[in-house]
Amino acid sequence: MTTKPIKMAFEPDGIMISIERILPLKQIKPSVKKSRKYQRIVTSIREVGIVEPLVVHPHNREDEKYLLLDGHLRLEALRDLGHKEVLCLISTDDEAFTYNHKVSYLSTIQEHFMVLRATENGVSEERIAQTLNVDVHKIREKRSLLDGICSEAVELLKDKKITPGGLRVLKKVKPMRQIELAELMIATNNYTVPYVKALLAATPQDQLNEQEKRKKVQGLSQEEMARMEKEMEGLEREFKIVEESYGPNVLNLVVARRYLTRLIDNAGVVRYLSQNHPEMLMEFQKIVEAMSLES
Repeated sequence: MTTKPIKMAFEPDGIMISIERILPLKQIKPSVKKSRKYQRIVTSIREVGIVEPLVVHPHNREDEKYLLLDGHLRLEALRDLGHKEVLCLISTDDEAFTYNHKVSYLSTIQEHFMVLRATENGVSEERIAQTLNVDVHKIREKRSLLDGICSEAVELLKDKKITPGGLRVLKKVKPMRQIELAELMIATNNYTVPYVKALLAATPQDQLNEQEKRKKVQGLSQEEMARMEKEMEGLEREFKIVEESYGPNVLNLVVARRYLTRLIDNAGVVRYLSQNHPEMLMEFQKIVEAMSLES
């Protein structure tokens, strides 16, 4: 079986493009330029420069124009600051909606990498803090945010809404357990600190980091902790089994619902069921009339 090569979403290298050759897909309203967010972007570019390149797609090869897919506020700020060109990533897809849908949220881990990139480019922590109007201690926290977390867990959570507090809790367990907890958070779509702490509390002692092994959860005895760990292990196994079977089960339900719909549309079948199995007919009708599987 031959596999098709995977198409890259972007050209491998960014290029400098004249701002005059970039065509925005939307206009920035004057009210937006008065907002705190826009002023923060202007200050950031003035002090630090562009951290994240604009994303463009070739529009007209003859006059070398580019459609702007992402970065409209940054482009407007660059114009206001008098810049003539900007670093851009060339997208191989002109679908702006899809791209914006995927990057509209900047995760905690992505923010961490942005700060690292800025410091690697020679920008001081104090300057970044001043630009973003935060305490310099916050910038130092962001720099060390992923210390102690394995790369596999980082990869799983890089675009998820886990908070710095949740990542700090994740550091208290060993790498293999970090991966397990990351998978559980993704499966349940729950990245809150209380949930991560609950997973930590149910983690066996041999999967905790050395400095955590002697700590106890307030109000729980060692026996209760052991029982909780055992029950959590069982729940995790059951959850993974349900997760694996969910797709096939949903497919079977969809097929069954369509088949029942065809039966109910047959007057002869309805007449027979109403005379001999009215309770079955009633259940079939409930399934067919359900707007979704959740119903």
